[in-house]
Amino acid sequence: MQRRSILWGTLSAVGAAFAASRANAATETPPPAKLRVAYHLDDLDKVNFVIGNIQNHLDGVGGPGHVTIALVVHGRALKAFHAATANPDLSKRVGQFAKDGIELAACGNTMKSQNITLADLLPGFVAAERGGVVRLAELQSEGYLYLRP
Repeated sequence: MQRRSILWGTLSAVGAAFAASRANAATETPPPAKLRVAYHLDDLDKVNFVIGNIQNHLDGVGGPGHVTIALVVHGRALKAFHAATANPDLSKRVGQFAKDGIELAACGNTMKSQNITLADLLPGFVAAERGGVVRLAELQSEGYLYLRP
């Protein structure tokens, strides 16, 4: 009878220890993977909204070291990024985004239709030679999340 009590007590203690270790393992979550996000901008009226969203995104995750962001601009929205006419606040924010490593892609088709080159845009832009929508599709195929605010 005493042996049975000792065996039962030992098994109960082992079971409790195992359950506690499983509970600890369940609460120890690995750090989240660094998200990759593609923002799509083609509406001139949404330029400031989207730029604000990107800044909020950076602030919300703790800075550019915690997320990879690409901004793909085409259509009428690209006019806002012409260096000669850009809003000074927009110029400053875009410059900071470029320093933070955000990809700023200008649609090659839109650039042709607006008769501009990369030199005409704010510093930091690269050309999406095959088009903005093609670049967005490439980013999505690479695992980027698609956002069109």
